[in-house]
Amino acid sequence: MYRSVKSVKPLDGYKLLIKFENGEEKIFDVSPYLNVGKFAELRNLSLFNSAAVRFDTVEWANHLDIDPEFLYEKSVKLEDEHITNRST
Repeated sequence: MYRSVKSVKPLDGYKLLIKFENGEEKIFDVSPYLNVGKFAELRNLSLFNSAAVRFDTVEWANHLDIDPEFLYEKSVKLEDEHITNRST
């Protein structure tokens, strides 16, 4: 099922807090992609923090975007992220 992005908030550690149209809030970790093509540009924190909702997904000021279905699939639920952070 297609889930569009309704809001995004850049977080420390190259993570995004994303709210999807179904009301779920999830965390997407961008850091594994920072050595891949144009994603390397996002190592610049100013650019990374430019993340905003455009159409139905996340887009940065350099016009890079990510498929919303990929974001949903690869994100972890907000509650799961808190548990993971506590255990490290």
